Amino acid sequence: MNAPFWKTKSLTEMSEAEWEALCDGCGKCCLHKLQDEETGRVHLTVIACRLLDLSACRCSAYTERSTLVPECVRVRPENVLTLALPSTCGYRRLAEGRDLPSWHPLVSGDRNSVHVAGKSAHAWAVSESEVDEEDFEDFVVAWTEA
Repeated sequence: MNAPFWKTKSLTEMSEAEWEALCDGCGKCCLHKLQDEETGRVHLTVIACRLLDLSACRCSAYTERSTLVPECVRVRPENVLTLALPSTCGYRRLAEGRDLPSWHPLVSGDRNSVHVAGKSAHAWAVSESEVDEEDFEDFVVAWTEA
């Protein structure tokens, strides 16, 4: 049996379909981040982009996201280590030389395993349409997973 593609290819060698498959569906990259103007430090919130389907933790307009949300950042091999991604993110894990966890859909074979493992934002994120922008700082959190 051949080794899975994420163990044999670098991030830059992957096809677009393979790259997209690395997304575990946690939805955490779609959460708003606030940057402290004085320190430059990025603070993470539980507020999700309006396009994030909170039950599935998938973008509801994925192919149009950059048009609908111009500030949407596309995760790519060249920027994955510079983004505020959680330590559980499949893209980040592979970029750091770590393997995918057992609950990752590519490993488990189950798209819902990320939710069952409690690694997604689906149970606690709030849509930006429910929060006034001036109140975003009240929703800052820290990710503590390893």
